[in-house]
Amino acid sequence: MQIHATSVASLFPESFALSWSPNNLPRILLLTLTFTTGLVFHAGAEPKPQPLSDGSYQLHLVHTHTGERLNIVYRDGAGYDPQSLARLNRYLRDHRTSEVHEYDPRVFDLLHDLTTALGNPALEIDVVCGYRTPWSNEFLRTHGHGVARHSLHMQAMAIDIRIPGVPTAQVRDAALALHRGGVGYYAASDFVHVDVGRIRHW
Repeated sequence: MQIHATSVASLFPESFALSWSPNNLPRILLLTLTFTTGLVFHAGAEPKPQPLSDGSYQLHLVHTHTGERLNIVYRDGAGYDPQSLARLNRYLRDHRTSEVHEYDPRVFDLLHDLTTALGNPALEIDVVCGYRTPWSNEFLRTHGHGVARHSLHMQAMAIDIRIPGVPTAQVRDAALALHRGGVGYYAASDFVHVDVGRIRHW
């Protein structure tokens, strides 16, 4: 959930031009209630993934560590395809240990909508890091890779990516605009972290 900080005064500037007086109290209370109701509604709204014109949701992935490619339709109008999700789980396994973990499918929706937002759903996504076992996470953390102790990669709720031909800063901006979760920008390593946890960025 994300709440955009907007003052009541900025929404109703003409009303707050009035000086305070008991006569203005009913109007001010009404405006405050209207603002609060709208804020709650906005905060609770969650963007929905958007299918392609044929109703499908697809991904085109290239794993930077294994060299594997995967072009897949993982969802259609009837919902998620279990076999496709299983293939994605296997594809995004911890490449150090080969351990597979069930991914949160919202990550796939995020990637699909990200390429759509960038203007080309057929864009290939380079996968820098998918699922990480606790062992791999601790190994990277203790070897100075800037990995969080409680990384969402260990819950299969995060993925690190780059998109060839698209500046990494542009990928970051598109991910931020989706408001789906965390977005981390690693300019020196040329990748973006996205996850479906709470909304934040670094």
